[in-house]
Amino acid sequence: MGLKRNVSLGAGLSYRGEGPMLTFVLHRIGGLGMAIFVATHILASFLSGPAGTAINDIYKHWLFQLFIFFCALFHAINGLRITILDLWPKLIEYQREAIWVEWAVFLPVFGIAALVILGTAGG
Repeated sequence: MGLKRNVSLGAGLSYRGEGPMLTFVLHRIGGLGMAIFVATHILASFLSGPAGTAINDIYKHWLFQLFIFFCALFHAINGLRITILDLWPKLIEYQREAIWVEWAVFLPVFGIAALVILGTAGG
């Protein structure tokens, strides 16, 4: 039997879960982004002509490359944090600190990669 919760849609959307909620949402977005990328990549390999070329042109765009790299990198680092907390349950009480460490690793790596992607976008 399911739980009955009297939470309105407005209350649910205005929830301020801060760091843990943000990583939860971004982890899902990253996984979905990678799944869509793989699915369209497979589709593009079967298509020939203008449709396949159009999908490949999307892949080459710098904005798409930034998005996919963001998805893959964040999903990997967040997944590593989740795995570490699962393997050592006593560390769960330090979940917020682990999220800060995750961002401290993610932001410089993504920043450097973004500079490289943007630097090669012109030519």
